[in-house]
Amino acid sequence: MRILVVEDEQTLAYTIKTGLVDEGFAVDVLNTGLAAYEQASVEEYDVIILDRMLPEMDGMSICRRLRLEKNFTPIIMLTARGSAEEKVEGLDAGADDYLAKPFSFNELIARIRSLIRRSTTKETILQIDTLIVDPAKHLVQRNGINIELTAKEYALLEFLLRHPNQVVTREQISSHVWDYAHESMSNTIEVLIKRLRSKIDKAFPKEKKLFTTVRGLGYKISA
Repeated sequence: MRILVVEDEQTLAYTIKTGLVDEGFAVDVLNTGLAAYEQASVEEYDVIILDRMLPEMDGMSICRRLRLEKNFTPIIMLTARGSAEEKVEGLDAGADDYLAKPFSFNELIARIRSLIRRSTTKETILQIDTLIVDPAKHLVQRNGINIELTAKEYALLEFLLRHPNQVVTREQISSHVWDYAHESMSNTIEVLIKRLRSKIDKAFPKEKKLFTTVRGLGYKISA
C-alpha cells in the first residue's frame, strides 16, 4: 500500500513517515501544496494524508481540485483546527476523514486501514489456495498455521494477493511497496520474493507452490 504524506512541518512529516514505513506502507512525503497536487494528479496512491495549512496551495484547495478531476483517492485531512465547523468544511471539500493535531499515531493507523477497507471492492480476507491474509489484523496463515513476516514481506504479499493470477511487474511492485525513490532494478524485490517462497512455499512442502517468476516480466501468485 502506497501513501502520500503532505505536511510542511518536517519533524511531524518525518515522524509520520517513519511510523508508516514500520507498519509496512510505502510512503512519499511532500512539504508544499502545489507539489502535492501535481504528484497526486499523476501517481496512484491508496491514501493521502493531507495537512490543511500548506504553502503554495492549501489542503482544502487540493481536495476540491482532485475531486473535480474525478480523483477519488481517500484523503485524511490533518489540522490544528478541530472545531466542528472546520471539520465540516474539510469533509465538504472532499476529505474522507479529519484528524485534529495532536493525534495518536495508533488512531491514524486505524483510520488509514478503515479507509483502505472502505475504498476497495475486494474481499476483506485475501485468500488463494490454503494461504489466507487478513489485512485488518495483519494476520497471515497457511493451512491454519500462522506465518511471521517482516513489514516489507507482508506489504509485498498483500500487493500480490490483491492481483491474483496476474503478472505484476517490477515497476508496479516498486511503486506500491516502496516510495518513489526506490530503484526498481535493484535486487531488493528478488530478495523478498525468495523470503516469501521460503516461508510460504518451502515451509509447506505438501501444499501447492504459489509463487511464479515470469522471466522478463515479473511475478505472480496463483494456485
